[in-house]
Amino acid sequence: MTATVQVIRSQHHIRPDPTRLVVRPFIPGTVNFGGDAGRLDQIADRALELPAEKAHELLGRLLERYGRRFPQITAAWRRHFEMARQRSQRLQDVADQDRLLLIGAILTQTYAYEAAALTNPSMVPMGPVEDGIQPFVMSARAIGEGHISSIAFMSGSVNESAEITLDPRHDSVSNGERMSPDYSRAAFAAKLEELGLMTTTSGKILALVPERFTAEQLQDALGVAVDSDVDQLEAQDSVKRMHWLADSNYEIRFDSDLPLSEHVISPGAPAESRGIEDARFVRFTDDDGSIVYYATYTAYDGLRILPQLIETRDFNQFRMATMTGPAIHHKGMAIFPRKINGDYVALTRHDHERSFVLRSDSVRSWTNAELVFGPETEWDIVQTGNCGSPIETEAGWLVITHGVGAMRRYVLGAVLLDLDEPTKMLGRLRSPLIEAEGEETSGYVPDVVYSCGSMVHAGNVIVPFGYSDNGIKIAVASLDELLAAMD
Repeated sequence: MTATVQVIRSQHHIRPDPTRLVVRPFIPGTVNFGGDAGRLDQIADRALELPAEKAHELLGRLLERYGRRFPQITAAWRRHFEMARQRSQRLQDVADQDRLLLIGAILTQTYAYEAAALTNPSMVPMGPVEDGIQPFVMSARAIGEGHISSIAFMSGSVNESAEITLDPRHDSVSNGERMSPDYSRAAFAAKLEELGLMTTTSGKILALVPERFTAEQLQDALGVAVDSDVDQLEAQDSVKRMHWLADSNYEIRFDSDLPLSEHVISPGAPAESRGIEDARFVRFTDDDGSIVYYATYTAYDGLRILPQLIETRDFNQFRMATMTGPAIHHKGMAIFPRKINGDYVALTRHDHERSFVLRSDSVRSWTNAELVFGPETEWDIVQTGNCGSPIETEAGWLVITHGVGAMRRYVLGAVLLDLDEPTKMLGRLRSPLIEAEGEETSGYVPDVVYSCGSMVHAGNVIVPFGYSDNGIKIAVASLDELLAAMD
């Protein structure tokens, strides 16, 4: 007889809240406003033609309407204007601050980022244990209008009795200040080649920038190349492709005084225009003992996916970087919480159906994949994969898994991998650990439970899970009982 594991659901039930709003850019031809970049110039012309008195009056009404709801609204309007200025000659010479802010407001939208769903949570310990209490950070996939996903954050703690406390969620929400980092010319060229986007013109453009270059230096090189003796259609296409990739690498900084629940990472690049999906966070301990939090996520523009990496040390400042290599072209990558035998290691569903181990000397580049496990039961007959980063235990690496069976029903399971050789599977649950029950079977995506990251504290496995894209619950199971139940 197959052993079973007692799973206890906590009293918490986190549902999507349509009153939680964030402001986003609303610029033609970029993230979320159609595909015709020419509309930006037309909108700019109309805004510039407004008489000064009328423009001042309109700005005042907008400040009165939105200033109290969004305390940092003028900073957002200024950012969005500067984003538009980079793309429109009409806006190059705008100096009047009122006019600048008004145009920024015209190019901004409010967005109910979790109005449709709140699901697929990932939980990591944050900070030291005090009096048996472990603080944690929990991310979630928040889905709004148009099925566009953002990353929302929550915080809380768990004690030695597995009692969970969630901190209040605040109404005021920020998507932070976005900044452009510097780029590696070699890595940039490699990613263009990998995506099939490298052209003769792209090579000429990259030859004009130093080995480490900024967004401004790239923009200058793009201008020189377009003005030179090259095929103009190819040049325009190359510029668009290079902007697409450059904009996918950026940094976000939040005010450190803001609670984590006020942090939201919204799509901020053309490659993310249809969403930021399923962030899997891990608390990574480097060889020198330093702590960094990594997360993998999938950027989606409606046509293709782009595997991305988040790096943060404090959940106030984040860096988004594009990952490279033939082993990371699919969804569902999860990084192990430390190196193994000197290598970064990750799990991924490399062929869509089975789980593979990846190894690399760089956390951003992955080139090989070794099969570990695949479908074996009726409840994972379609596919199986990880539900977040492996958790280190004395017995081995505990991996919470998902399995897809008949009627596209998702359940959670678990496997155990060897600590020194993670391609060696030591144990596996033969029955689901968590499956949708009662109200959990109904929602936008029915009969599905899914998680992007769990943690262990005081001998208990804490598994946050989304159900049917309708909300989030948290389940607790005994680690010893779970390990004993494995084949």
